[in-house]
Amino acid sequence: MSMNYRLADMLALIRNGQQARLAKVRCHASKLLGNVLEVLKNEGYIAGYEHVSLDNNKAEFEIELKYHEGESVIKKLVCISKPGRRVYCEISRLPKFFNGLGIAILSTSKGVMSDFEARQANVGGEILCSVF
Repeated sequence: MSMNYRLADMLALIRNGQQARLAKVRCHASKLLGNVLEVLKNEGYIAGYEHVSLDNNKAEFEIELKYHEGESVIKKLVCISKPGRRVYCEISRLPKFFNGLGIAILSTSKGVMSDFEARQANVGGEILCSVF
């Protein structure tokens, strides 16, 4: 089975892992996914992640999921940009997600960052996903 969009696959793995109350999940590794995981870790949605090297020059990320009082920290995780429909937004038109309680993760010219960091840096870009 080939994967067309690894970001959507990683988000689905995180959602499914939290529904099953798993401590860790594994997904394919790439620079974009590493940057998105770094934003999720900095914002407190995951406990951490680790880069694991496999044989045949392949690698995976082992993502440690985060729970608070038995409930998963992530309530909703939505992939916004898809291969068939990329969603770009300038910073002045960037909406607040879940009334400002959630975040959006953007791919900008200055790297992958949360919507709060993008507003501070005054850069827009592609909206990858939203997290609440």
